[in-house]
Amino acid sequence: MDSVEVNERVVIEGVRPEINGGHFPAKRVIGDSLTVEADIFADGHDVISAYLLYRREDEKNWTETPMELLVNDRWRGCFTVSKTGTYYYTITAWVDRFKTWRQDFKKRVEAKQKDIEINLRIGAQIVRETAGQTLGAARKRLSSLAEAMESNRIGLKEKVKLATSSELGKLMEQYAIRSSAVTYPRELAVTVERKKAEFSTWYEMFPRSCVDKSGHHGTFKDCEAWLPYIADMGFDVLYLPPIHPIGHTNRKGKNNSIIAGDGDPGTPWAIGSEEGGHRSIHPQLGTLKDFRNLVAAAKKFNIEIALDIAFQCSPDHPYVGEHPGWFLWRPDGTVQYAENPPKKYQDIYPINFETDDRQALWEELKNVVLYWAKQGVRIFRVDNPHTKPFRFWEWLIAEVKKDYPEVIFLAEAFTRPKTMYRLAKLGFTQSYTYFTWRNTRAELTEYLTELAQSEVKDFFRPNFWPNTPDILHEYLQTGGKPAFMARLVLAATLSPSYGIYGPAYELMENVPREKGSEEYLNSEKYEIKHWDIKRKDSLKEFITRVNSIRRSNPVLQSDRNLWFNATDNDNLICYSKHAEDLSDIILVVVNLDPHNTRSGRINVPLRAWGLEPQRPCEALDLLSDSRYVWQEEWNWMELNPDTCPARIFRVTQSDM
Repeated sequence: MDSVEVNERVVIEGVRPEINGGHFPAKRVIGDSLTVEADIFADGHDVISAYLLYRREDEKNWTETPMELLVNDRWRGCFTVSKTGTYYYTITAWVDRFKTWRQDFKKRVEAKQKDIEINLRIGAQIVRETAGQTLGAARKRLSSLAEAMESNRIGLKEKVKLATSSELGKLMEQYAIRSSAVTYPRELAVTVERKKAEFSTWYEMFPRSCVDKSGHHGTFKDCEAWLPYIADMGFDVLYLPPIHPIGHTNRKGKNNSIIAGDGDPGTPWAIGSEEGGHRSIHPQLGTLKDFRNLVAAAKKFNIEIALDIAFQCSPDHPYVGEHPGWFLWRPDGTVQYAENPPKKYQDIYPINFETDDRQALWEELKNVVLYWAKQGVRIFRVDNPHTKPFRFWEWLIAEVKKDYPEVIFLAEAFTRPKTMYRLAKLGFTQSYTYFTWRNTRAELTEYLTELAQSEVKDFFRPNFWPNTPDILHEYLQTGGKPAFMARLVLAATLSPSYGIYGPAYELMENVPREKGSEEYLNSEKYEIKHWDIKRKDSLKEFITRVNSIRRSNPVLQSDRNLWFNATDNDNLICYSKHAEDLSDIILVVVNLDPHNTRSGRINVPLRAWGLEPQRPCEALDLLSDSRYVWQEEWNWMELNPDTCPARIFRVTQSDM
């Protein structure tokens, strides 16, 4: 039998994170720690040493950090990622002869066995063998310790002290003989991105609606005037729907009418006309210079402009005439327009990604993204990526990141979970979610447990949206102001990244096109709106407060320590987030019933948070500045939705 096989006694399995057998990387942002766990064991009762190995993509040598045994042969190690790019990691482990000997030796000493001297000689031999593998001062010191362990010049008590000393333990750990070491056969990867990849606050706005005067079309210059308003509320991403020329053929009218009236501007997602396509700007919005000025002006307010990438065309797009093979043609000589039964999009042609001219198509679409990246855009919201090939997105994102590694891609895919997860694995930085349709305590708890506590957390970054131009949920339609406040708090505190479609959100637009519909009446998708952002009933101040709380409390900028706290009323949801060292604790309570005052007891796990139940605990409501004192792990809470349906507490041990 092969001697190498005989010596390989250690088993390494159950490594986490390991996405699809290591085919895809885990995700982290600068400054994060990557915690790696694995089942590591061997036959018999010998002691194992295990190390986590890691290196950045531009490094040849591995850095090692010891792993610790948790329970039931489960081990854990971690390392910090300090730069963007890709890090690789793996695990090595071996049966440690010295640790095994010393563990047994200590037991013999405690039991006062008589064969201590012979066991000292066995240990000395292991130390001497290790010394033979080293050089310089380490070799000299280990040889000296081995000799002392066998020496007749010092007493047994002193020799035992040397054998069990921390000095010897550290030296033997550092220079351990690893001839029987087993290394996990895969080098796993983690992609490290900038902080905004995980924590961002989005505001969606139609630039053509940035004017107060009826009958006028907004411009990029008008958008600049809105930047202080958006920045004051605490948003750091301004997302613009497509800014390109809009087609004329089959243009949609108000409320998605199939016949457009005079002056109807059409939907921005019907991209392309005689004025250009995906690399052109709608002439009524301004020039390319105006757009660049908007990008530069936004940066002064710490806002990044996000652009919509919608790979689809109006019938008037230049691609239709220049590259007819990029579209599906029907037997009657017309192009198949987009459909999602029962919905029909007569003003949009989907691109045929199965065209024989695939290489030219892919290169052109990649160049569209690169073109806008050259104009200073580093964030893209991608429309319906689940309707395009997986392989295309994996290729395009990798290609773009070669030149612009800081680019963020948000996947707008409301589809089957496995498809959404696959897109995230392929490289999408953030993803839309089912949050909009999760409204009960049970639904929210189940969904967030999946996102924040299963293996999904290592590759899928959620971005929660209470509303979009396409989605006005029944909860907002019927719940009034309390519903808008509750959903905002939930989105902003459950997810590190969230966004709203405004000003519809802060002005609480909630009228559907018809009963049972999630579409807005007089939707901004089909007409220019004129918003009174100075309305006294606006949620602007409330949104500003919530976003300020997010910025001031780092635990809300991640969901890795999300706990759901028990309540005895299903209309109340309670959850908390805490720092690893428990130095920062945020507890949130939301009344999910927008029509009625609800009350009940909430669980405050003082002991689990390292707080002393005997001492008062102070809870400061960051929304109202009210202070509460708790000494028990169950506390009474009442929330009147007409006042405020939520509490966001910072919990500390009181000095009272």
